Amino acid sequence: MRRVVGSRCLLALLVLTALAAVYALASIGRPAGVAAGPPAPGRSRARVSAAVRACPAPGSAGATAAGIALAASSAGTGQAAVTRLSPAGAATPPAPLRVLTQPGRLTQVSVPVSAGAAHGGSQGPAAAGGAAVTTGPARGGVMIEASGAMARGLEAEQTDARGLATAQCQGPGTDFWFVGPGQRSAADIRLYLMNTDSQAADASVGVLTDSGPVLGSTDAGIGVPPHGIVVQSLAGLVHGSRVVALNVTTSVGRVAPAVLETSGGGEPGAWLPAAQAPATSQVLPGLPAAPGGRELYVAVPGTSNAQVKVTAVTARGSYQPTGGSGIDLPGGSAAAVALPSLSGIPAAIQISSSVPVTASMSVPGGAAGAPGAFTAAAAPVQEQGVITGNPGGSGGTCALVLSAPQAAATVSVTELTAAGQASAPREVQLARGRTTVVTAAAPRQAGRSWPFAVAVTPLAGSGPVYAARVVGASGAVQSILPLGSSLSWVPLPAVDDSVATAVP
Repeated sequence: MRRVVGSRCLLALLVLTALAAVYALASIGRPAGVAAGPPAPGRSRARVSAAVRACPAPGSAGATAAGIALAASSAGTGQAAVTRLSPAGAATPPAPLRVLTQPGRLTQVSVPVSAGAAHGGSQGPAAAGGAAVTTGPARGGVMIEASGAMARGLEAEQTDARGLATAQCQGPGTDFWFVGPGQRSAADIRLYLMNTDSQAADASVGVLTDSGPVLGSTDAGIGVPPHGIVVQSLAGLVHGSRVVALNVTTSVGRVAPAVLETSGGGEPGAWLPAAQAPATSQVLPGLPAAPGGRELYVAVPGTSNAQVKVTAVTARGSYQPTGGSGIDLPGGSAAAVALPSLSGIPAAIQISSSVPVTASMSVPGGAAGAPGAFTAAAAPVQEQGVITGNPGGSGGTCALVLSAPQAAATVSVTELTAAGQASAPREVQLARGRTTVVTAAAPRQAGRSWPFAVAVTPLAGSGPVYAARVVGASGAVQSILPLGSSLSWVPLPAVDDSVATAVP
């Protein structure tokens, strides 16, 4: 009996000793917190060491041909390889077109037209009503694989022949939403699926229109080869639609999707920005001061009807614009809501809904053949946001539309050139519930201005900041790109100094 008691006491002592060791290691090894400036105590973080982006247009021919504007806001040693995506896919990526090794500056990359296969391919599964979706290889497309300092604060954008930004290069994931005008406004609607990984991906596309669900789960099993790019033409599938919402998901692997809407006829059209996942509260940043109608596109993916309220966050305060209250939308559909009273008013749009929704918004403008210039539901900027395809000289204008819907905020704005020259940081204060427009201009070198990147950094104690960059040319809005978070650090789950952490 004494031996049994002694063994139990020894076991208990060993357990306590082990728990003490775990506690000590957790206390000593806890990293500093995440912040744009000094580490915040009590939070765990890890330095970003790798990042991937994918762009569908660079390397394509004709109206969609594009280059890349890329910047990493960090300093140190690293590299970013720009590599073609293959129409047929490849187990290993081909040799890079360009390897970049200079973080802390803007780099513009010209991508030669790909000699790969053009559009065309297999018929996809039949959709509701007997329509079929054609899936085939796409000409063009590149991926950017960055490591070290080139991965920290990385952002890349597609640019047209003038160097103006047309779309952000998307990172890969498993669930994306796009919302915009339907086939009545855009004769050609194309979905690009890019795979930056070394294994094949299996994607599905759910489609909602103003008439309700179109595909459900029938447009499934879209194979995207490793390091490959495929394209689907969806115009025939959503024929006659006023609004369309696409939900791209994967069951195997990851993809980076992109959606192009155009009037056809070889026009460049507009790339829709990816919207936030459906939620009961959404913020759409970046409405410019340009005049013209505003159209809000809302998708209600569930079966329950939505009661939606719209609040405009403007320079004069927040209020419900005409047509922004009492919006009732059926579940399983997408709808357009006109907000003409916001013409010429820089603002962010805050949406509250009884059920989860997601949304985008259009203003007049865009490239030739575009149904407008678009912003979409976005998250607040965390740590910093970087925008790259900003015109220099007389090539166009660049404005930041910054909004603080929930609380007062303060950000730092810094411009960065291709030579690594940075402007003095400008501190911008935002009152709660208001929007501020900041004109961004390149630091001058040798008596002239050059294309530049901009870093927007929320400062310590700042409330949530929602931002977008508006590019203009010839007196018209060319593009609106919501500002994402270009992270140098990623948060980790906190270590809990509790016995319950180790012993449930």
